[in-house]
Amino acid sequence: MADGTYVRIVSGSYANAAEWRILTPMQRHLVRVLETADRTRAPVVLTHAAAAAVWGMDRISAWPSRVDVRIPLASGGRSSGAIRRRALGFDGVELVPWRGHLVTSPAQTAIDLVAESGFTDGVIALDQAMWSSRESGALTDVHQVSEALAAQTRRGLGRVQRAIDFSTHLSDSVRESQSRVLLDLLGFPAPILQHSFTLPGIGRVKTDFWFEAFEHAGEFDGTGKYLDPALRNGRTANQVLLDEKDRGDALRRVVRRVSRWRTGALKDPRLLYDILVADGLPSRFPRPRKGAAW
Repeated sequence: MADGTYVRIVSGSYANAAEWRILTPMQRHLVRVLETADRTRAPVVLTHAAAAAVWGMDRISAWPSRVDVRIPLASGGRSSGAIRRRALGFDGVELVPWRGHLVTSPAQTAIDLVAESGFTDGVIALDQAMWSSRESGALTDVHQVSEALAAQTRRGLGRVQRAIDFSTHLSDSVRESQSRVLLDLLGFPAPILQHSFTLPGIGRVKTDFWFEAFEHAGEFDGTGKYLDPALRNGRTANQVLLDEKDRGDALRRVVRRVSRWRTGALKDPRLLYDILVADGLPSRFPRPRKGAAW
């Protein structure tokens, strides 16, 4: 509304602005999908970002302002209003019933997202679909994704297999997936993921990345653990910060080196390169030049 109390989701649908702001981008897009689907008279097939929001597959790229709907090949349909129509057809496409509509399966959704995106976004989509520590369990696995890919008939899917080969069920966040891709592109050794350590006085902990030959642990330090009440388990942000410091100090007593980085080092991979090299992890490549494409 004009006074800023409400925000428009789709035509005829509004949300309280304060409540809207606390939602994650993925949650906001899911609300947009729900409102659009509930206002659509004929059944539709949700696909791509819309399907990802339904399944809870997060991303680092911006969520679209329209809801992705799959339509037959060469149908002549046009995107309009809240809907973006994708004339990709249905041959070999896995579909699942959802609220009176259909949605592409998690495996199919991951394939669609890889096919339209770059390598990093594609790996993130696959990692999210196969994430084994998801509260409700993994949405799919590499075998189901490979079978779904084999059933596809449309062109332009050649690069999907490379992303499948690189994907894993062990990345606990989109930023961990992004970090893993950048570590490879920057020439660092392939890490072991979610390696466990027993720390005196703390217990068992897992590190995001473990470079075993160099006794070097690496971790993406996201802000969610400090700012999101759902992740703090009743602790204050200050207590979480102190607990993280104690954990880091204890980890440094049992490994040779520890590196930590935040989102800024992923947006400018030269920073990630500098952090790891300064901490003693070797790379087979020189420092990337400014403006290098990622």
